[in-house]
Amino acid sequence: MSQFDILCIGNAIVDIIARCEDSFLEENAIIKGAMNLIDAERAETLYARMGPAIEMSGGSAGNTAAGIASLGGRAAFFGKVADDQLGQIFSHDIRAQGVHFQTPALTGTPPTARSMIFVTPDGERSMNTYLGACVELGPEDVEEDVVAASPITYFEGYLWDPPRAKDAIRRTAEIAHAHGRQMSMTLSDPFCVDRYRDEFLELMRSGTVDIVFANEDEVKSLYQTHDLETAIAAIAGDCQIAAVTRSEKGSVAIAGDARHEIPAIKVREVVDTTGAGDLYAAGFLHGLAQDKPLDACGRLGSLAAGLVIEQIGPRLQFSLAEAARKNGLL
Repeated sequence: MSQFDILCIGNAIVDIIARCEDSFLEENAIIKGAMNLIDAERAETLYARMGPAIEMSGGSAGNTAAGIASLGGRAAFFGKVADDQLGQIFSHDIRAQGVHFQTPALTGTPPTARSMIFVTPDGERSMNTYLGACVELGPEDVEEDVVAASPITYFEGYLWDPPRAKDAIRRTAEIAHAHGRQMSMTLSDPFCVDRYRDEFLELMRSGTVDIVFANEDEVKSLYQTHDLETAIAAIAGDCQIAAVTRSEKGSVAIAGDARHEIPAIKVREVVDTTGAGDLYAAGFLHGLAQDKPLDACGRLGSLAAGLVIEQIGPRLQFSLAEAARKNGLL
């Protein structure tokens, strides 16, 4: 019996979310819909310019861990915060969600990471992230007993930006595979794929990663093609399981020759797309951990993603497990 269902590893970030007009993005040279990495000075500038905001613990894999916990799963998280106010906010929030989080906090500088997220009227989010303490996550933060006790470990592609995190992921993969466990990753962002295309492909083709999540733009960027079907065929050959999300067009789940087209749920109103991919992964991984068929995993992912974009922020304010039961998915 495993102690956990899923271990998530990612940048421990406090999200600061505010609404804005498209003109604000243009005036402040923010790339719409992307995750823009910024330094401390830029972080202070944007924070001073943004309107009323909501602060909550976030980060891609942290959102996924919280989603798994909301589904009733046993989730763990590795990520680095500093021993400061934002670090305390992050730690309290993720533990309050029911996620195991024991990574030691960093004393001194740099401070806890934060992401200024600007949500435009169309619901698109543009992230401006100062990584701060995240860059200090390293192999010494890998809890071997937690890795061994987790059937699936999931990490975000964003971790390839802070260099020591790569060593932590490779160490985790060694432990996981030695115990017959699986490794999973999300490609995170098309710009992230552009930066690390060769390394991501090597992770998949070497068997370091078994399960891959990507959206349509990311998977096309990975294989440098404008044709989605070409990209899907390629990723099907490079990993054991792949899930490709397509916004309102639903998603595609692939394992070898098996392919499932999964529809998106009907959404009342797109309020904020922050966390959609993270929550899709939460639903899908929870399904895998419960030994559900691939199409059922995809439907759980679609439900979680569809519900989170109807609200502000990536952490659902209600039980995903209850919503899944009402929809006959649990």
